Amino acid sequence: MGWPDKEQITTAVLDMLTINLDLKEGEKLLVVSDVPTAEHWRDKDQVTLADMLERTMLAKTVSEIALEHHPGCTVEFYTYPAVGSHGAEPLQAAAAKMCQADVVVAITSYSLSHTAAREGATEAGVRLASMPTFLARMFAPGGPMAVDYQQVAAEGQAIADWLTAAQEAVVRTPEGTDMRFSLAGRQGKPDHGLYTQKGSWGNLPAGEAYIAPLEGTAQGQLVVPAGWYPGLRENMTLHFRDGLVYALEGGGAVGENFLELLKPGDDREPYRSRRNLAELGIGTNPNASHPDNVLEAEKIRGTVHLAIGDNAHLGGTVSADLHEDFVLPQPDLFLDGEIVMRGGRVVRIG
Repeated sequence: MGWPDKEQITTAVLDMLTINLDLKEGEKLLVVSDVPTAEHWRDKDQVTLADMLERTMLAKTVSEIALEHHPGCTVEFYTYPAVGSHGAEPLQAAAAKMCQADVVVAITSYSLSHTAAREGATEAGVRLASMPTFLARMFAPGGPMAVDYQQVAAEGQAIADWLTAAQEAVVRTPEGTDMRFSLAGRQGKPDHGLYTQKGSWGNLPAGEAYIAPLEGTAQGQLVVPAGWYPGLRENMTLHFRDGLVYALEGGGAVGENFLELLKPGDDREPYRSRRNLAELGIGTNPNASHPDNVLEAEKIRGTVHLAIGDNAHLGGTVSADLHEDFVLPQPDLFLDGEIVMRGGRVVRIG
């Protein structure tokens, strides 16, 4: 573990602030990160803790670069206690701090994307980049940040349009995923990485089109392949009925953790909402390549991802304290019975 090399990432950080976020002189930039709590120090292994601390050091370095090169801006680096799961709410003080900025860069270990805190900030007009589990190597030349974002935006919008037009989706993979669900009345959206308009937000690195399936309609099984989720060394299968996970098999330690989070068969909250099929996404970033980092993996061109938990921040109706994405390589995707992706290759846009 160590400080990120400031010199190596400076150009990419400045490109992010200019191209992706349109930071202007006189604006207030807030760089936020989450830090391990006492529970994390007690329960997490050294690798996990080192990863969290290195990410916070990266966030601090990003704030230092911004301060050095944008002296006309107010730049603040802010940390808050890590919440423990993607989609759980940060402390109110962190949420309030985000609302007071013009631009927020959130380099965190647990995602703020699907939270009321993020929604409150963007409703207040903040331009926000959500970067959960981001790694310094993503700033490297040829990496997932170094793409033509205009091209990514155009491809994402085209795919989002045919998601919007579809009534039903089917996803199948060689590992055994076979899922069917309704998209009726839902709007597909692109995550294009250009957060230059007031209140705009999304992931960095970006590159996907996504939609919230209609609640209560998902049927089938989702097989997450080994190596395509952090720490997953054997396939994990989630079984869906009427929109919810009702059983989970395999996955080793990762599977055991999800069994604790989801508690299939227990209809109490928060377990029921966590089991909701929340998202269908399609990756569009040509430089994304690492399958074991979900932030990057879900952007890999030629993949599909399905998520469980919260979809209220995607156009759905389920609010949950969890949003977890599962990335599927080499998928077949059917919309209204027509194959639009075969083995991960888009065969129709438009």
